[in-house]
Amino acid sequence: MVTAISRYGPRVIPNTMQVIEEVDARGQLIEGPHIEAFEAAFAERVGGRRAIATSYGRTAFFYILEAFGFPPGGEIIFPALTFWVMPEMARQAGLTPVFADVDPVTFNVTASAIERAMTPKTVAVVPTHLWGLPCDMNEIAAVAARHGLVVIEDCAHALGATYDGSPVGTFGDAAIFSLQTFKPLNAYGGGVAVVRDHNVAQRVAARASQQPAPGIDRVKHRLWHGRVMRLATRPDIFRWTLFPVMYACTRLHWSIDMYFWEKIRPLNPMPEDYGERFSNVQAAIALEGLGKLDAWTARRQLHARRMNVLLDEVPGIRVPSVPPRRTHVYYQYCAYVPSRDAVVEACLHRGIDLETLHVDVCTDLELFGPARDAAPGARHTTATVQIPIYESLSDEQLECVAGAVRDAVLALRPQPAAAVSEPS
Repeated sequence: MVTAISRYGPRVIPNTMQVIEEVDARGQLIEGPHIEAFEAAFAERVGGRRAIATSYGRTAFFYILEAFGFPPGGEIIFPALTFWVMPEMARQAGLTPVFADVDPVTFNVTASAIERAMTPKTVAVVPTHLWGLPCDMNEIAAVAARHGLVVIEDCAHALGATYDGSPVGTFGDAAIFSLQTFKPLNAYGGGVAVVRDHNVAQRVAARASQQPAPGIDRVKHRLWHGRVMRLATRPDIFRWTLFPVMYACTRLHWSIDMYFWEKIRPLNPMPEDYGERFSNVQAAIALEGLGKLDAWTARRQLHARRMNVLLDEVPGIRVPSVPPRRTHVYYQYCAYVPSRDAVVEACLHRGIDLETLHVDVCTDLELFGPARDAAPGARHTTATVQIPIYESLSDEQLECVAGAVRDAVLALRPQPAAAVSEPS
């Protein structure tokens, strides 16, 4: 039998259709009690801070920026390695994005890099817990406190991760989470703003509640799209649908990755669905998913440990590193390999679909203009692949993935991987 394993495997509650049908039967697809219940349950996971559900994580971020009332032109520091949408949303809020380099070992921004990027115009910093690994929040919070900066944690990848025993999203003044289909909590889209200060939280909540309700067709499309993604990435379906297309593209030396992600562009005007409310049916799905989050996370962490064992001794591969006092939830298992593109192609020929970097080295994007400083750490991370370890994979499938990666790297006869360290 042909084996084909997708780069992604969305987390789906087993009773999804039952939840949707029950909510629909009550005429509550758009508005209903599940939104408030979900916000309350989410708030419990983040130390009791106010949680406000929104149409997207990026929308939550925009509302937070507005609620803090930063002066026009104020500078906000992002990691140089992040999803382009976040700094672009800051631009649309009237702020100036500035980029600080990342540690290529952890993929995260460091306190020292943030301090180097600061100017008298700096008003805030956005530490991104990339791939599900927390930043060193004690050091970042200390730098921010010394300079009077607002800290907004980007937890889009990291729901369930902890630092010093506390959940991400509880160290800054505010935080954002994503509920996109492939994120740790899948509500077929959506986001959550978490805010410490009561007055700021009230402003965020008021902004979110003032938005129009999404149309029922839009909500049904989101649910339909999510189900299609779930089916299309199942190994028994993936091998007969997306996989043959991807395989053919590699034979023709075409890249289809560009079709998986949004086009990098100014978000002016913003897409219409950014300014909508979170729907009740999505909240019902998310509420069910919260109850399964810890089990999903534990399974993925188990798979990560297993992948470490299977790959750690292969010359040329550098598996993810987790510093002390942090738990990694492995939204992505990101490893350094030699000759990245050759490894990706060889694995696809074995039926294993690897993702390459799907966030951006923002200092290299024309959208944000010339960067003040180069970001060698961020650029170094482009030598990585993201290896599927999602919890729905069986042990046999996990070993199949590891075997394909191992054989692809060994076939290259690589030299040992160069040491990576935090850029000076």
